[in-house]
Amino acid sequence: MKFGPVPIDEAEGAVLAHATAAAGEKRFRKAHRLSGDDVAALKAAGVGEVVAAVLAVDDLGEDAAAAKIAAAMSHRNIEVKPAATGRVNLHAGAAGVFTVDAGMIDAINAVDPAITIATLAQHAPVEKGQMVATVKIIPFAVAARLVDAVVKVCAGREIFAVNAYRPINVGVIQTVLPGVKPSVLDKTLRVTEARLARSGGRLTAERRTPHEVAPVAAAATALARDNDMVVIFGASAMSDFADVVPAAIERAGGTVIRAGMPVDPGNLLVLGTLDGKRVVGAPGCARSPKENGFDWVLDRLIAGLEVTAGDIAGMGVGGLLMEIPTRPQPREPAVQPARSALKVDIVLLAAGRSSRMGGPNKLLALFDGEPLVRRTAGRALGSKAAGTVVVTGHQRERVRAALAGLSVTVADNPDFADGLASSLKAGIAKVAPDAAGAMIVLGDMPGVSSTDLDSLIDAFRRSGGHAVVRASHQGKRGNPVLLPRSLFAAVAQLEGDTGARHLVEAEGLDVIDVEIGQAASIDVDTREALEGAGGVLQD
Repeated sequence: MKFGPVPIDEAEGAVLAHATAAAGEKRFRKAHRLSGDDVAALKAAGVGEVVAAVLAVDDLGEDAAAAKIAAAMSHRNIEVKPAATGRVNLHAGAAGVFTVDAGMIDAINAVDPAITIATLAQHAPVEKGQMVATVKIIPFAVAARLVDAVVKVCAGREIFAVNAYRPINVGVIQTVLPGVKPSVLDKTLRVTEARLARSGGRLTAERRTPHEVAPVAAAATALARDNDMVVIFGASAMSDFADVVPAAIERAGGTVIRAGMPVDPGNLLVLGTLDGKRVVGAPGCARSPKENGFDWVLDRLIAGLEVTAGDIAGMGVGGLLMEIPTRPQPREPAVQPARSALKVDIVLLAAGRSSRMGGPNKLLALFDGEPLVRRTAGRALGSKAAGTVVVTGHQRERVRAALAGLSVTVADNPDFADGLASSLKAGIAKVAPDAAGAMIVLGDMPGVSSTDLDSLIDAFRRSGGHAVVRASHQGKRGNPVLLPRSLFAAVAQLEGDTGARHLVEAEGLDVIDVEIGQAASIDVDTREALEGAGGVLQD
């Protein structure tokens, strides 16, 4: 391929490097391949030369090259999107844990700078529809021999995969010492239930025992019989490798694979097996919904991946997560809140009448056996948001019942029939006074994941908390929408069926659109849409 100025008489078949105007209103976009008629129009407009790429006989155009490389890859649970502008995006076909052959990726990127592939990190948790990799051809064309070299690298083994989560049953043991509050144990159950919900797992049973080896061993034996996994929360943190939790696993006839991990928070995790089932001694930080080492191990196990002592030993690089501010002796002096610490609350709108359903409440429809409103609230709780406010109205008691046990704040809206504005006001009024922003999440969007919510929160924090952040799909605005605190007063003045979009357009704030895929535009307003998304209406 040759790139540079090309005389207009030699430009037929060339690929434009820049948008170029011809006579009248005719305009040729960047990367447009010029035809004979195009050349004639440009000449008529007085254009003497264009900056373009002229392909050699053995060159492949950018789209063809990207598509050929993507087609040569072997992968699982991956959806390949059509090539466009020299790029092929690959998306997760299921929620799960991403694994990648780093050696193959490096080998492809070493063939030639014209050909690139980028992926998510090894063992990254992903939601269905999330982009996991992208193939990009840098110039407008690339030599076919280079593409063939990449195809050869791809042959023979799997390059990456999404290891889909399995719907497993989990039994929980919580040990008790004098002074342990029942409210702490109850909250731990709620957090664990929300943590499992993001991957399809289910908490089936709980045993509360003294913090002693024998009763913990007996409870673990009983729970292992009827569950796929047992999680033990100790009332006292593990202080020795022969402490209560690892000792109880061995007393029950199990094996301790690893006690302690190089991830902080999460150092005090214990991993073992009992009767062919995994037993996890959760670190104390797992009582919080914030990411910690327990999440890293739990997600992999639910995705069916083996976790060995060596795997845990290898988690140190990248294993330093955020400092826990409640430590009695923090390793470093406290610092003032930074952008990364800006607090965001979620306002989940669940007050509507589902009028287009003709009777049943869509928010109570079952998705994989779980009410939609509970599923959405669980994903909100599994995100980086500091708190979740659920606005109720229509069938408020049934909606509250569906949310039972979840750590949410309920804001009842008696004026829900007046329109959307009343629900927005009711929800914003319950947002924490120190929250920098509020994300408005619609209760009827089943595809929006915790990861999607985190993407919006991250973008909001990068903006310093001053921008409006919207979810988008292929350049079209969608939901959720994150509003900065500067708009809260304006929300309080809304009336009727006016929503946040009016404020975004009227206030003149910076707007950041975050691509989250189809989830941004799929709601379930009708029976057909709900059933097509996998929901089952309840009377």
